[in-house]
Amino acid sequence: MVDEQETKITIDDKEYILNDLSDQAKEQLVSMRAAEQQIEVAKVQMAIASTARNAYATALKEKLAEDE
Repeated sequence: MVDEQETKITIDDKEYILNDLSDQAKEQLVSMRAAEQQIEVAKVQMAIASTARNAYATALKEKLAEDE
């Protein structure tokens, strides 16, 4: 089990002991991590939307070729 008092984080090449951070700093860290998770979700959603757009473009090109 990891000792929370010794858990360290690195920000701008400087290490901080998590337990030594102020409550406000910990709240900012939690918010930053939540934002990072949302960014990752958005990246996945963009990849899905991009794949769908490409599939629709391919289907459209095929339909246009059939209609000629």
